[in-house]
Amino acid sequence: MKIAFIGGGNMAVALIGGLIRHGISQSDLYVIDVNEDARHRVVNQFAVTSSAIIDAALARYDAVVLAVKPQALKVVAQALAPHLDTQLVISIAAGVRLGDLCQWLGGYRRVVRAMPNTPALVGMGMTALAATDAVDASGRQAAEEIVSVAGAHLWLDDESGLDAVTAISGSGPAYVFYFIEALQDAARRLGLSEKQSATLAVATFRGAAQLAVESAEPISVLRERVTSKGGTTAAALNAFDVQHVKEAIVNGALAAAARASQIGDDLGAQ
Repeated sequence: MKIAFIGGGNMAVALIGGLIRHGISQSDLYVIDVNEDARHRVVNQFAVTSSAIIDAALARYDAVVLAVKPQALKVVAQALAPHLDTQLVISIAAGVRLGDLCQWLGGYRRVVRAMPNTPALVGMGMTALAATDAVDASGRQAAEEIVSVAGAHLWLDDESGLDAVTAISGSGPAYVFYFIEALQDAARRLGLSEKQSATLAVATFRGAAQLAVESAEPISVLRERVTSKGGTTAAALNAFDVQHVKEAIVNGALAAAARASQIGDDLGAQ
């Protein structure tokens, strides 16, 4: 499969690197970016072909990944539209809805919308996918092959679920980092060094997450098994409950989903 990327940012780099590790030849990858520094960085790192402009060369590629900022996607899509024939178009631009993107592409509908997250940079991402009805089984398989090099993936039946995905897995790494920061702060207040605090907090999250992945038990059961009645964990969880920590986290994620929906409205109205 030959794949072109429009945009050379971090997520494009994660996918290009993953594709090469999974056996895709550099000669089958093509990067278009008007930013000379970003383009040269990708070329120097991966030895792929590149260009500063969208042109007829895209006819040689099976898929086009749109990895530009949402605010730039309309202009990029309009420039891309004349060069589309049967290519699969995959957008990883947050917030831009399929209907709006298809309109900007001049009615072209072989389009998939993907919502990855930053752990894709280390091959442990989570990408949710939604497609128009013009994307057949082979198109879905191609999209899976591209995004799976950066981690797991999940298909949604309804694109509206991507706002929830944005709030949970898209923004979710920031919530995890926020909690890690809090644990590090607590460790420092308890007299541990900066390095010790960071090591303990990060290792604890990594281990707990891996246990959740490998265990067949519900998360609530795993939590209960760490929580002895009257013990240290119970004291901490009781303090969290008094401060309504769980409710605050839920409300934060709901706020993120609402903002994702608003961004989609704003971008579509442009």
